Amino acid sequence: MGVCMRTLCAIAIVTSAALLGAQSRPQMIEWTHTGSMRSQTKYSAAADITPSNVDRLQLVWQWRPKELALSDQTQPGNFQVTPLMIDNVLYLSTPFNRVIALNAETGEELWSFDPKAYLDGPGINLYYQHRGLALWRDGNESRIFMNSHDRLFSVDTRTGELVSRFGQGGYALLREGLRNHDKKIEMRQSSPPVIYKNLVIVGSSIPDRLQYKNDPPGTIQAFDARTGKRVWVFYTIPQRGEFGSETWENDSWAMTGHANVWGPMTLDETRGLLYAPTSTPSSDYYGARRPGANLFAETLLCLDAATGNRKWHFQAVHHGLWDYDFPAAPNLVTIRVGGRRIDAVAQVSKQGFTYVFDRLTGRPVWPIEERPVDTSTDVPGERPWPTQPFPTKPPAFAPQGVTLDDANDLTPEIHALAVEHMKKFRLGPIFTPPSLRGTLMRPSNTGGANWGGAAFDPETGLLYVKSSNYVYINQVCKNDGSDPRIDAEYHNYCTGIVETPTSPLGAIPITKPPYAELVAIDLNKGEIAWRVPFGEGNPAIRRHPLLKGITLPARLGTPGNAGSIVTKGGLVFVGSGDPYLYAFDKLTGREVSRVPTPFPVSATPMTYRTKSGRQFVVVATGSGPDAALVGFALRSQ
Repeated sequence: MGVCMRTLCAIAIVTSAALLGAQSRPQMIEWTHTGSMRSQTKYSAAADITPSNVDRLQLVWQWRPKELALSDQTQPGNFQVTPLMIDNVLYLSTPFNRVIALNAETGEELWSFDPKAYLDGPGINLYYQHRGLALWRDGNESRIFMNSHDRLFSVDTRTGELVSRFGQGGYALLREGLRNHDKKIEMRQSSPPVIYKNLVIVGSSIPDRLQYKNDPPGTIQAFDARTGKRVWVFYTIPQRGEFGSETWENDSWAMTGHANVWGPMTLDETRGLLYAPTSTPSSDYYGARRPGANLFAETLLCLDAATGNRKWHFQAVHHGLWDYDFPAAPNLVTIRVGGRRIDAVAQVSKQGFTYVFDRLTGRPVWPIEERPVDTSTDVPGERPWPTQPFPTKPPAFAPQGVTLDDANDLTPEIHALAVEHMKKFRLGPIFTPPSLRGTLMRPSNTGGANWGGAAFDPETGLLYVKSSNYVYINQVCKNDGSDPRIDAEYHNYCTGIVETPTSPLGAIPITKPPYAELVAIDLNKGEIAWRVPFGEGNPAIRRHPLLKGITLPARLGTPGNAGSIVTKGGLVFVGSGDPYLYAFDKLTGREVSRVPTPFPVSATPMTYRTKSGRQFVVVATGSGPDAALVGFALRSQ
């Protein structure tokens, strides 16, 4: 055999070996959006971690934001981000709105971009927070978009530097030209943008404490991804003559604000449809000067993503008085009901309902009934709406309303104290109006479900939602004029104005446990498949003197706003409030593992498989200076 032939054989052998190695290595699985994909399913095809080996999950790396409070009380809040993983790089935002790129294998920082959002000062809520980013690609060009307060930044994914030809040297102004958005303090951003073709679409977060005439209305805006030019804007409170303006009596649309989209939005990329969940109009608990049903507040909006034109809508709360914002991303799901395949959108809610619609037409998959609700009120001028929508399926995933039968009964003494305390407030079913003495409201104003939302498994048709089951005192009081940001006659910031009875139970809730659950909803049947308590609960409950010597359930339930993810490997990963990341069997709800985290979990996790073939589960934990992004993977056997 000649030298040439031997060389060719050697090359062939090496090439074959390389190809075999590449074929045997598992394919990289990315997490390209905060909800895994634009449909916000929070589902991953990664299947290396399973119920049979998840007990080998171990901490592999952690990255610390190292953000500290400033002298003017500007403070980093909870670390709530769900990162993206694209081409072996993690992209994330920090509480102070910095953009960070990390090596997805090691957690090593590659670059960072600081928009210096903290220079805006402490604002109304003091604490800064942000939940994620969006990536835009066109050929070899890719950018990370970060919506920070009243600016939208375009960052080069390779260098971490601003793309100077976008907007004003790398950013677009979000308030410019908008109605009643005169002050920088009036616009915040917490949820990531949505990318549709060459459009970057953002909502806004308007602080609830702003309760004055002509405060800013909610907006959804689209900007050109290359130039930063605004392409369209949709106002969530219609103006004179526009569809929905008739639902604002006395022309109250003209002076009312909010109804903003602060939660995550969802995109049906194939159909070009954007699904946007809106919040309560101002003020959240007092509506005397905005009589009417108040469209498009507390509404699921379906818009043409290219133009911003409304396609359909569904209002879940008429004339909101409970702060029952739609806080979570709608889930785009494909289900089979009555033998019919339906491309649907499922919206979980603070109030514990799951609303399911044909995503193209907006028709409910199961009937949603307008039912009479209690409208009696002692709040002067208030006119609660006489009916509210109740889905007939699926059943509520959270307890709704409060009666004396719900009083905590961990011991006879605790039960007696709980009943005595509960009698001081107004009790009733869901949608019982707020009152001057205080109405016990369940779910609370944080849910039910919150911004963590739900995860959908396309294999089983199950929707997984973590539910908080706490009670809130919905009390309004007469405005004493001490807060210049509030000019409404009544409001809910009652501390120092009226005395609210203090619970004699201290840290022990007045209602029965569990205080949080993980619930699986079968969307093919419209039924609850299973529900299990989630989390140990507040440690102060177990330490309380009234419970000394009492054996308590291992899982009292830990409320929290973060959500879950589901994998092809058979697991639901979730954490919130406890310093643990939990794993549940997705078919049965059995808790199969939990691993400790450096700080309490404060975000929805994510998972991916790197180029090396290793699956990671990553989650943000903690707040302020005590925060870390942590990466878990299986340890070797």
